[in-house]
Amino acid sequence: MPSLTTPAVPTPAAPTPAAPRRPTSVRIAPGRAARATLVKIALLGVLDALVVAAVLTLLAVGEPGLAIIAAVAAALINWVYLRRGSLPAKYLVPGTAFLLLFQVFVIVYSGYIAFTNYGDGHVGTKDDAIAVILSKSLERVPDSPSYPMSVLERDGELSFLVAATDGTVLLGGDERPLEAVDGARLDGATPVGLEGYRTLDFAAMIADQARIAATSVPFSDDPEDGALRTQDGSTAYRYATMMDWDPASGTFTDRETGAVYRDTGNGAFTTDDGTEIMPGWKIEVGFDNFTRALTEKSIRGPLLDVIVWTFVFAGVSVASTFFAGLLLALLLDDPRLRLRRTFRALVILPYAFPPFLSALVWSGLLNPQFGFINQTLLGGADVPWLTDPLLAKVSILLVNLWLGYPYMFLVATGALQSIPGDYLEAAEMDGAGAVRRLVSIRLPLLMVTMAPLLISSFAFNFNNFNLIYMLTEGGPQDISTEMNVGATDILITLVYKVAFGETSGRDYGLASAFSIIIFVLVAAFAIYSFRRTRSLEDTHR
Repeated sequence: MPSLTTPAVPTPAAPTPAAPRRPTSVRIAPGRAARATLVKIALLGVLDALVVAAVLTLLAVGEPGLAIIAAVAAALINWVYLRRGSLPAKYLVPGTAFLLLFQVFVIVYSGYIAFTNYGDGHVGTKDDAIAVILSKSLERVPDSPSYPMSVLERDGELSFLVAATDGTVLLGGDERPLEAVDGARLDGATPVGLEGYRTLDFAAMIADQARIAATSVPFSDDPEDGALRTQDGSTAYRYATMMDWDPASGTFTDRETGAVYRDTGNGAFTTDDGTEIMPGWKIEVGFDNFTRALTEKSIRGPLLDVIVWTFVFAGVSVASTFFAGLLLALLLDDPRLRLRRTFRALVILPYAFPPFLSALVWSGLLNPQFGFINQTLLGGADVPWLTDPLLAKVSILLVNLWLGYPYMFLVATGALQSIPGDYLEAAEMDGAGAVRRLVSIRLPLLMVTMAPLLISSFAFNFNNFNLIYMLTEGGPQDISTEMNVGATDILITLVYKVAFGETSGRDYGLASAFSIIIFVLVAAFAIYSFRRTRSLEDTHR
């Protein structure tokens, strides 16, 4: 009788795990590796040559610290790329170098300038100032002999080819003392040409008359020996300095008035009664620029007004654009609305145009004489939109609203669509109306997303240079102060005017001090705001 027992099924053996495969090393063909090495060495050679040139230049201008930093940085780069390994460093070094050069160095150097008197009249070194003062104080010597000459040009630089009283032919330029030359062509006693130089004819001298008249060719390396100058380009006369420089005492003495100018530590030669002669030189002044900004009445008053308006402008701009964008986002978020995509495309149209171009267009539209708004919409009314201080501020806020609400609309639309529908459905089932759902659910969740963007928008508007300068250039001008400041200037436009102003001169030190004030204000606001944002996030977790 056959057995009813089920035969045992053999259990399949567990598969033997395969041995882990060792990663195969990437081998580069010898020829390709050699080419890569040659390219690397060539690029490092170019870099080293540039660094050597930069180091020599820095040493020549008296900046040994920067020269040492450049040399050490170049040595570090060579070490990273010539040694084996350190692959991550090879990728990190270029980005780090550009970050240090174009970000960190600029910030640190701007901060350093805030503690100097750098600006018009205080640019170079003390030796440069002495040489310029001697050259600027030249007056024609009454009994000076006349020197027959010709004006030569090479590589855009002018030179005087002069016949001395002993018959020697001399050649010199604005910063090149006269030196004897051979091979000059003569027309009688007048030298008329020299190989390698182009002799200016009468028409060329007329076209370049101003530069020729301003050229002073030193007799020697000693500025007190005087210089040759010409008015007609054919005859030169000797000019002598009217300021006597005494290196021992470090003083200038005016030959005509007898006034003595000495270095009093303020970066310029000054008399006992406070009279200065320019140019001066750059020196470190500590916190003087900040002291001027906070205590000098002619600066403090306009600066406080500008700071207040800057906060008002940034705050009102953020609030107005946020509420306008949010309102439009809520209206266009209703799925029952037809043509929603079309309306959304129309709403963001201002965002498609460059802001500076839009500001220029609005400047024309708001022009009081021929602007479209006055002439067409208001029937020829004469409303001073950009020339009245109050209306100019209102105009700027309205234009910035038109420019900024599309950005807020886009962000708010995305934030609204990211809110889970379950929250709204649950609230609706609990009996919450549309307003209740908006106030208790949508807005709190929306603010968690948008709060950091509102902070960044405030910082952007705090430094919104394009709109202010393109629309009003900071005007209308405030005539109650000597500073070049207008009713609509914000801090960044004030910094620009102080640094590059054509009416009040350039004062880079004071402008850098203002920049540091901007940084402190924006940083303080950002720190406070981000702390508030963090607490808002913790509340809604």
